[in-house]
Amino acid sequence: MKKFFDEFKAFAMKGNVIDMAVGIIIGAAFGKIVSSLVSDVIMPPVGVLIGGVDFTELSITLKSAVMDAAGVVTAPAVVIRYGSFVQTTLDFLIVAFCIFLLIKGITSLRKVHETTPPAAEDPAPSKEEQLLIEIRDLLKDKQ
Repeated sequence: MKKFFDEFKAFAMKGNVIDMAVGIIIGAAFGKIVSSLVSDVIMPPVGVLIGGVDFTELSITLKSAVMDAAGVVTAPAVVIRYGSFVQTTLDFLIVAFCIFLLIKGITSLRKVHETTPPAAEDPAPSKEEQLLIEIRDLLKDKQ
């Protein structure tokens, strides 16, 4: 059992797992920002342009709510809320577009980095090569 926990600890402490966790947390926060952007900034003007419609309120009622004589709902309404779906779809499209731009930027940076040739440097001779050069020079001097 201890071996299992040691393996799990080694796995959890790898840099990739920690980087992934940070990415998930930042992604969740980014998702909230995009949701706010869509619901609070983009959708109100779109709603005004199409006649003052609030997209979150767009729905189709399949079956009305059933109320008793006292006005208490005994069976809730069956409703298809397609306005929320439209808003969530816009959230997704914005996130997908941002990820596309991010990947496109990273790809272009990689291309620039790959097309830039590395500076040509003459490697210093190894110790063995230096020793052989000295031996060669000593043999030349004896002749």
